[in-house]
Amino acid sequence: MHKKYHVQLTPAQRQTLEGVIRSGNAPARTQTHARILLKADCADGGPAWSDDAIVTACDVSRPTVERVRRAFVTKGLDVALHRKRPQGPPRRKLDGAQEAHLIAVTCSSPPEGRERWTLALLADKLIQLKVVDSIARETVRTTLKKTNSSRG
Repeated sequence: MHKKYHVQLTPAQRQTLEGVIRSGNAPARTQTHARILLKADCADGGPAWSDDAIVTACDVSRPTVERVRRAFVTKGLDVALHRKRPQGPPRRKLDGAQEAHLIAVTCSSPPEGRERWTLALLADKLIQLKVVDSIARETVRTTLKKTNSSRG
C-alpha cells in the first residue's frame, strides 16, 4: 500500500524522540507516538517500517499509526507527540432561566400518584413545558447538585 504521509526525521528530531522514550517520564501515549515516528522514519538511516509492522510492534491500531504520521507531516513533531487539550470552558447545558424553571418544578408537588420527583420525571417535565428540546437525567442531577437545593 502506498503511504500518503512519509515521515522524514531530522537527526535532531530523532534524538528528541529517542530521549522521550529513554527518559521514561513522558506519558505512555507520548512514548508510543515517539516509537511510531521512529519506526516510520524513511529518511536516511531510518528503519522505514511498514504500517503493519509498526501496528504489531507498538500494539496500536492502524488508524493510530496513520493519524500520528499525518499529524507529524502536516502539523509538526509537537502536535504528533502530544494530546491536544480541549479549548475554552465547558459549555453550559442549561442557562440561568432554564435552571430556575428546573428548580421551580423540583420544588412543586410531584405528579399524581408519585411521592417525589425523580430525575427522569424532572427531565420529562422540562421537555413537556418546552423549557428545553431535550435533556439528560445527568444534566438534571448535576444542575440540582450544584444549586444546593434540597428535593426533600
